[in-house]
Amino acid sequence: MTTPPPVLIEHWLPIEAIGAESKRERGASSALPPLYFLHVWWARRPLTTSRAAILASVLPQWSPDFPEALRAKFPNEDSYRAWFTQLVGIRGDPVKGRKLVDWAKAKGIKLDYHPYGGAPRAFTVNPSPEDLQTMGDLLEWTWGTRELSVLDPFAGGGSIPFEALRYGFTTIANDLNPVASVIQKATLDYPARFGTSLADDIRKWGNEWAKRVKEKLDPYFPKQPGESIFAYLWARTVACPSTGKPVPLSPNWWLSTGSNPVAVKMIADEGMSVPRFEIVNLTPHPSPRRRGAGERFNPDEGTIARGVARSPWTGQTIDGDYIKAEAQAGRMGQILYAIATKKPGGFEFRAPTQADLDAVALAEKELAKKKPGWIAKNLTPTETIPSGLKTSEPLRYGMKNWEDIFAPRQLLALGIFLETWRELQNEIISASGDIKGKAIIALLSFALDKSADRNSYQTRWVSQRSVIANTFDRHDFAMKWSFAEFDAAGNLLPWAASQIVDAYKGICQLIASTQISLDAPSQNKRADNVSVIRASATDLASLASDSVYNITVDPPYYDNVMYAELSDFFYVWLKRSVGHLFPEFFRDELTNKDDEAVANPARFNLTPHPSPTRRGEGGEVGARRTGQARKLAEQDYERKMFAAFREMHRVLHPNGTLTVMFTHKKVEAWDTLASALIGAGFVIRASWPIHTEFEHSLHQARQNAAASTILLVCRKRAEGERGRQGEGETVAHSPTHPLTHSPVWWDDLQSQVRETARAKAAEFAQAGISGVDLYISTFGPTLSIISENWPVLTSEVDPKTGEPKPLRPETALDLAREEVVRLRKQGLLAGRDIKFDAVTDWYLMAWDAFHAEQFPYDEARKLAIALNIDVEKTLMQTKRLVEKKGEYVILKTPTARRRKAVVDDEAQSFEHWIDAAHTAMMVYAEDGAGACDVFLRKSGLKNDATFKALLQALLNAIPRARIKGKFVRDEADTLESLRLAFFDDLTAPAEEEPEMPVVKQGAMFEEEEGEEEEGEDE
Repeated sequence: MTTPPPVLIEHWLPIEAIGAESKRERGASSALPPLYFLHVWWARRPLTTSRAAILASVLPQWSPDFPEALRAKFPNEDSYRAWFTQLVGIRGDPVKGRKLVDWAKAKGIKLDYHPYGGAPRAFTVNPSPEDLQTMGDLLEWTWGTRELSVLDPFAGGGSIPFEALRYGFTTIANDLNPVASVIQKATLDYPARFGTSLADDIRKWGNEWAKRVKEKLDPYFPKQPGESIFAYLWARTVACPSTGKPVPLSPNWWLSTGSNPVAVKMIADEGMSVPRFEIVNLTPHPSPRRRGAGERFNPDEGTIARGVARSPWTGQTIDGDYIKAEAQAGRMGQILYAIATKKPGGFEFRAPTQADLDAVALAEKELAKKKPGWIAKNLTPTETIPSGLKTSEPLRYGMKNWEDIFAPRQLLALGIFLETWRELQNEIISASGDIKGKAIIALLSFALDKSADRNSYQTRWVSQRSVIANTFDRHDFAMKWSFAEFDAAGNLLPWAASQIVDAYKGICQLIASTQISLDAPSQNKRADNVSVIRASATDLASLASDSVYNITVDPPYYDNVMYAELSDFFYVWLKRSVGHLFPEFFRDELTNKDDEAVANPARFNLTPHPSPTRRGEGGEVGARRTGQARKLAEQDYERKMFAAFREMHRVLHPNGTLTVMFTHKKVEAWDTLASALIGAGFVIRASWPIHTEFEHSLHQARQNAAASTILLVCRKRAEGERGRQGEGETVAHSPTHPLTHSPVWWDDLQSQVRETARAKAAEFAQAGISGVDLYISTFGPTLSIISENWPVLTSEVDPKTGEPKPLRPETALDLAREEVVRLRKQGLLAGRDIKFDAVTDWYLMAWDAFHAEQFPYDEARKLAIALNIDVEKTLMQTKRLVEKKGEYVILKTPTARRRKAVVDDEAQSFEHWIDAAHTAMMVYAEDGAGACDVFLRKSGLKNDATFKALLQALLNAIPRARIKGKFVRDEADTLESLRLAFFDDLTAPAEEEPEMPVVKQGAMFEEEEGEEEEGEDE
């Protein structure tokens, strides 16, 4: 293997600008890239990050040895880097613009000018022909060819291969999941093959489909004169244990919140057999209690909370086990309680009429009539829902088959959609031919999937925005007690089909500049420019060894998303709508879960899915089985990732680059990934944290979430370089494979790891990386040291072999964390070295690291180990600083910690400094400044230098995110009040005032920056 040419990403990447544009890309759900609206897929990577990763992985580092023509264009490194930034699509100064947006949101200010100076979002910018020509010249100088192939073996929703296609690379997209494969065909193949003209055909046949469906469904969706119904709002029901009457299960009764709040009031008088409902228009009131119709009424008081219900007939509590048992027995029903109708400027709501209820009954009767024939024709998803990590919830509530996810009228509508669609497909093929007709059918079949996604038991009504949330507004099947039903006769299919048309046109526009044609080569592009493969990433048999120049991959993140379990929801419909067109994709009953590379403990759980009357095995046995299943899942994930990376090693060109995207906050996930990556024969050459997610939101302030995507840049380990590539070996050595060089010992590398962690943490902090992302940003450089010296041995001896144990990457990552803890504590204290105590240090570092009250228990444990304290005994039992909730811990508020001699305003002294601070905060919050002043003087804290240093550190550590000028965290508000009242010599963290644009650009960019919302992929 010759010396690999140095590529740009190994030395430099404009991470701040890429991060700002990646966040801008997801600024509002209405302005997401068109890929998101074509079909749901989970955890898509930003297009800007994807294109930057690909381009920087194949373009060279600037060199004074460039040929004359390139030297003329790039006389120095700065000019080259500026050109690369432009090539990625970045215009202007997105970092400055992002700061302005964040500042405006925190202040509650609506800007009347464009914060980005009118610059387009990076992902919307297509490369110019001149830039593509220059890029080709650079590739030829670097690799000896202009025709480079880019592979994504875990392509999912297609972000990475889509960007490779836009820049003219030979693009290979692979995924095991057939739903992903069809999405990739629609995203990559059809737009490149047919262009925008296909949109007219999609619209034409979509309109025809909707017209025929409407005629069939109108009787089941009656409307009042002049009425346009948007949604029917339902609540699930169980029988009251005492009266047998239906109990509607709804968490609240809000229909619309905001300036003109509307709610529905349930009336359940003794003489009734079922409840009735009336619409109540309310007056906004500062109290959560709201008055309407002349009496006390609180729409927040629903009938169910945390799985426990209350009967409106008797007032008695209905426990969760009873509800599950009723559901398992098939006795859970639903009741229609309101109807949302469209009007100019918004919505109106009305109670259901007898005609509405009769139509529901008619639909149920029609479904029962059609069901046998539909089953015979394979028109309804009768497949069993398999037991799994995410599917346990619908199984727990009696949904045994995939058709059970839908209410009867919803299922009738979807069945008629599919039945009509099958009838129409032959007409499409006759009119358009096999190849084009297949594309139209595949794309429009996504409208059926969209209809299912927006019309199931899982689609809740969002009263804050008056919209129907899709089934996958979260990555699970969590039980929805109330749900919304789309008007399937007149609105659902036209909306879904129009979404497909718009998304397809948007995708075509984004690839227009490359002028790729798969039918007739153009611009020297081969007819096979795009390949969509459905295979396991561990066996890419169709790809030759050493054939791919770059692999950019966003692998499954450990246990983050259970893709196969979730995608079965779509698989059962796609199999029926396009399975005959893609028989190679839809051979199986359901998606392949056994070969999926995720850490899914449900596959190793020896017990069946949860009993309807039992919450599962408790105590030591249940915990042990859960722990065993989790451990087996981790091992299975590592084996599969190792096999996948080994296969990537096989197909990658000897001088090629592998760039791995990874976003996960758990060290175990990083340990597993690193073990597989290094063991497969790769060396990590560089790593870059790209800040891709929003942090200034209520969700981020309350729950820990990694907000950065880490790019790990890897090369094949060269022959003779340290380490080996033996099949399946992740150990350091064995009797059959003796080391041919002196081993490297972990003790000898620790100082290098510490120095590197500190240096990189300081560097990335300067680039705006903070919180848990700052800790994670040091993982790549740490793993680089380990991979370059692999195998690394520890002083611990394996009792079975008598040999030194190889280092687990986790050990090195823990050391890096310890070093960042030291660095961050000094940062919170402006460089001073002040000793508090281990408990106080832990609390400070927890806020600094996670920026949230809730974070994984194991991360809390590892942080405690770094400070030599015990989570369970000290932090939970003795100090009550945190409480455990499942796999997470939650930081307790000062008031919640109230306890004699701990957080106690009668105490004269405190064992730990955090207790003193929390007591002062509690007294101020509850009794005001006067009482707090008395406490501070009595305890001697008012003039105590260490106490003041702690308050300064807390001011710096606890998130000061604001919404419309108000602190999200109560702790931040109390600390700021304490500072202003008693400690004005302390410094509030600087809130950077962004530089205001000189020239105004017009109205605020409503479509680009709005309230942060979940996108179609969520």
